[in-house]
Amino acid sequence: MEEKQTWHQVHEEELSFGDRLSDAVANGMGSWGFIIVQTILVLLWMGLNFVGFVNHWDPYPFILLNLVFSTQAAYAAPIIMMAQNRQSDRDRLQAQADYQTNIDAKLEIEALAIQLNNMEVEKLDKIIAMLNELKINQVK
Repeated sequence: MEEKQTWHQVHEEELSFGDRLSDAVANGMGSWGFIIVQTILVLLWMGLNFVGFVNHWDPYPFILLNLVFSTQAAYAAPIIMMAQNRQSDRDRLQAQADYQTNIDAKLEIEALAIQLNNMEVEKLDKIIAMLNELKINQVK
């Protein structure tokens, strides 16, 4: 028997290489590790340019560093937006799966309510029949 896949498994299987890559990049850039490493690199860049008596490859006000950050932002923004779009898709799929689960649960509850009602009617019919039989026996 084949096991039914969850909405998450179906979504994961539909992702392309680019989708997976942009998710990984967005996860990496949105982490404390990335911020810490980037901060260390910026401080190192600035420090080496301040104390570099002979070779200042990027003197103050660090125009090359600003260019690097601008380039990084130019690539990071669309990658993060792609990841956010996929998150919206995941949220939509999850909401749809939750909605379907709620509909299925509602149908089951309605079926159980009908079944319980039928059982109650049968019991009441039996009680009435027993009372009628008792009444007939008392009249005789």
